[in-house]
Amino acid sequence: MKKELLLWFSKSSVSYPWRGECDPYKVWVSEIMLQQTQAQTVIPYYNKWIEMFPNIKSVAKSDLMDILKQWEGLGYYARARNFHRACKIVQSKFCGKIPNDHNFILLPGVGEYIDAAVRSICFNVPLPVIDANVKRIMSRFLQLPMVNVNDVRIATTYLAQKINKNVPGDFNQSLMDVGRFICKPKTPQCQLCPINKNCLSYKNKTTHLYPYKKQPKVKPRYELSVAVIWKNNKILVSKRKENAMLGGLWEFPGGKLEKNETRKNCVIREVKEELDINIQPYKHVKSIKHSYSHFSIIMHAFHCNLVDGTPQPIGCDQFKWIRKNELSSLPFPKANHKIFDSIPNIQP
Repeated sequence: MKKELLLWFSKSSVSYPWRGECDPYKVWVSEIMLQQTQAQTVIPYYNKWIEMFPNIKSVAKSDLMDILKQWEGLGYYARARNFHRACKIVQSKFCGKIPNDHNFILLPGVGEYIDAAVRSICFNVPLPVIDANVKRIMSRFLQLPMVNVNDVRIATTYLAQKINKNVPGDFNQSLMDVGRFICKPKTPQCQLCPINKNCLSYKNKTTHLYPYKKQPKVKPRYELSVAVIWKNNKILVSKRKENAMLGGLWEFPGGKLEKNETRKNCVIREVKEELDINIQPYKHVKSIKHSYSHFSIIMHAFHCNLVDGTPQPIGCDQFKWIRKNELSSLPFPKANHKIFDSIPNIQP
């Protein structure tokens, strides 16, 4: 298995900005970005990130808002927050050098996958990587349903025995590439696979059965109303609490509609609960749709006047008044970005 994989990898290795790097910081950054995100999407984000934050120290000394702004658009923002925390720990506790032992997996956001990827690629530690691509390959290769932790344990044990001890990083990357380009979820190109001769599902013509298909859950859809609150041609924006979903990002205040609640009444109530002020919606800005991994939303935005009260950060971390052209300087969720182009520079 390892001989065929490494031979294929040497001939077919795809060029990525992080490939061939021996700097564990850069490999770590790339692997975090590649979680839940396709490689082609990651490339421009990775290049911009390395230009802005070339090393551990630059991340550790940066403000979280700058980190989130650079991450903006990649989603799953907990990755960025954890990486910021981890770099601070590495800088203070390990003098800026990523530990090559069990201390690495103890850092925020570093699980078994990141630990195996970084340490196998940069330190030649023979730890097999188990990501979604590798799980799919091993499910077909060993005819494992891959529906529980025991299946994953069997696959991990098998790979731990097969991994090349001299170049474990190349072994892991070759497997991930096979999953990315050949052993695809719906249309595996088995005739091109370097390890097809030992693949049980290929031999038995059962690749379409593995991994077992779970019944997809129906995504819930929520309806939200948000407020574009004006005062002296400035807009009030609030910052989400760190422990909330999309924590640390800025947004237009608002929230979910309750049962039988109108869109305008929703935004009045939500802003009161979040900032302790009374507003009056007077004009619809825009309605947008946006999908997350486990749910989708319809968001309605309204131009609003501040009727009375002084904003207080009750349901948010903080707030500020900004001009329209300052929106781009703060990290916002993608859903909010879809409203930007419908907001004028001065109050309508």
